[in-house]
Amino acid sequence: MDCRPGCGACCIAPSISSFIPGMPQGKPAGVRCVQLSTDFMCQLFGLAERPAVCRGFRSALDTCGTTRAEGVAILTRLEALTR
Repeated sequence: MDCRPGCGACCIAPSISSFIPGMPQGKPAGVRCVQLSTDFMCQLFGLAERPAVCRGFRSALDTCGTTRAEGVAILTRLEALTR
């Protein structure tokens, strides 16, 4: 599955513990990444500065759902289960 343009659920719901430009301590779950643009696109996509965890994430129906809201809900639930 390709990422949905304008989704960004994976840049909001999960915590990221590694360095992100503009967020040197990573980001907490539920906090919008500073690298997520106003149109919900990753500003680091394709760049070496993009965290490995982000580069490794692959969108799928069971993690992203069919809408941004559904994706945020699924990823929030997964985040809570893996704390």
